[in-house]
Amino acid sequence: DELERALRPLVDGACARGRQVLVSVTIAIPWRDPIALFGAARAAGGRIVAVGTTSLRILESAADPSGEIKSFAGDTAIFITPGYAFRAVDVLMTNFHLPRSTLFMLVSAFAGLDRMKAAYAHAIEHGYRFYSYGDACLLLRR
Repeated sequence: DELERALRPLVDGACARGRQVLVSVTIAIPWRDPIALFGAARAAGGRIVAVGTTSLRILESAADPSGEIKSFAGDTAIFITPGYAFRAVDVLMTNFHLPRSTLFMLVSAFAGLDRMKAAYAHAIEHGYRFYSYGDACLLLRR
């Protein structure tokens, strides 16, 4: 089907062949209060929600192996692909990204490729808008 043909190069490693550019992000989360809020939210049974893929990459970069978000300052070029073990973020609100993009790879890693293929098929069928000024979706971590 058309969606499968559009997604297959991504899944087969289009990014590994140099077709995509991953942007490095310089971040600083030096304040203790916001860091404490993440821990308090988790301790109370709450979830960490990232609004946007850059926020997700920042929070995942600042998380230690147990998932606790720590103060962090520096560069991150974290490249999230299917198989990545998410530590910090539980929910992601983001746009419908273009197929064959690193961002589609990230959301597929977060929510699952089959779920994203179904969501994109629904979005195409119903005329949703894609890319930066398009429609948004709320994704739960698989």
